[in-house]
Amino acid sequence: MPTTGRRGARWARLALLALAAGVLVPLVAAGLRSVLWALLGLAGLALAAVGLWWTLSHFGAVRIVGAVLCVTAPLTVLALYAAGGMLGPAAVSLALWALAVGAARNAVAPATAEPVPAEPPRRPWALMNPRSGGGKVDRFRLADRARAAGVRVVLLGAGHQDVAALAEDAVRDGADLLAVAGGDGTQALVAEVAARHDLPFLVIPAGTRNHFALDLRLDRDDPAKALDALTDGVELRVDLGFAAGRVFVNNASFGTYAAVVGDPAYREEKRRTTLRTLPGLLSGPSAPRLRMRAAGTRADGLQALLVSNNPYLRVVDASRPGRRERLDSGRLGVLGVRVESAVRAAGMARGPRAAGLLRLTADEVVVEADTPVVPAGVDGEHVLLPVPVVCRIVPGALRVRVPRGAVGTRPGNGAPDWPRVTRLALGRRDDGPWNGGCDR
Repeated sequence: MPTTGRRGARWARLALLALAAGVLVPLVAAGLRSVLWALLGLAGLALAAVGLWWTLSHFGAVRIVGAVLCVTAPLTVLALYAAGGMLGPAAVSLALWALAVGAARNAVAPATAEPVPAEPPRRPWALMNPRSGGGKVDRFRLADRARAAGVRVVLLGAGHQDVAALAEDAVRDGADLLAVAGGDGTQALVAEVAARHDLPFLVIPAGTRNHFALDLRLDRDDPAKALDALTDGVELRVDLGFAAGRVFVNNASFGTYAAVVGDPAYREEKRRTTLRTLPGLLSGPSAPRLRMRAAGTRADGLQALLVSNNPYLRVVDASRPGRRERLDSGRLGVLGVRVESAVRAAGMARGPRAAGLLRLTADEVVVEADTPVVPAGVDGEHVLLPVPVVCRIVPGALRVRVPRGAVGTRPGNGAPDWPRVTRLALGRRDDGPWNGGCDR
């Protein structure tokens, strides 16, 4: 999809100017010695990565040394930069690089069409969890506001309740819109019912993290604004992911993270439980080793694997980590990690090109292990899934109702397409990306 011409050209020129300036600043400040300063910065990142690996994968003295290295390596680099008069130029250069990347993404961002207003529902229904997000349902008076807007509200009690069954009952009673104020796991269960009956689905971001709401561009600081979609909303078609038949709106994780989440103590003591269990999961005899097949690629010995409903932005993305550009690409994102030594951990300083990192997109992913079942975190909920686990995506399966203001132009995904940005800056015709295949 082409970008809007003048807008894209302006962003492209800004991107190239910022990129050139980001290179010139250290060259002016230190000449060819700037290359040595850059290598020093990379060495600091590599040592910090080694320290992080020792901290996470060992106990006792090695963990203490690793924690010290994590802190002292970057501080030492900063001190050397300051002593050499390079701290200011380095900061300016990094800021210019960040500006260049952001402008380049905006230059190639597709302009969305004006959405068509959605017909207000006649019998909307909402499931609300008063305990989610530290009590956001009560704090923002979500139940009262929803009832005032004509929504039939069901509050989850303290005991176990079948969320999907409650949504199915609402459909039988004539609900023509299903809404959820709760965490992503609860949202996924109701979203599956909405998709099955082809009903619109409304997300009210009342959970702790609200990743699905984040990528729908909803206001997570004021969950009540999502209710505006009932009277002034537009409808989007988004994809749904499935892991062994279980739906996920965000991701399904396997390996290290899934095993940590499965520890009974994790809910109450997340940090302590993580530090206690990670050494055995990363380097001990019980460390998970996964196999994965997707898009013609096979990978063995993975310690962690994340399969997402549409790909996330690049792992090393300081401006917007953990974000998805879109939810309607019809592709699963795949991120695998294999770090078996301090040397491999140091290589993580290379970012997306690190040898221990696997990143691609696919429409189906098969996860295998040497056990009959494998622990998984499906939208943050711990489950055991039978091996092999087939993950797939159903394009456009879910009708999502959002407020009109939540729809607009989205920045590009991943690393900028610099040849395309250059063509835009020079005023040449933009025919879109040269290729749309897997991002490896």
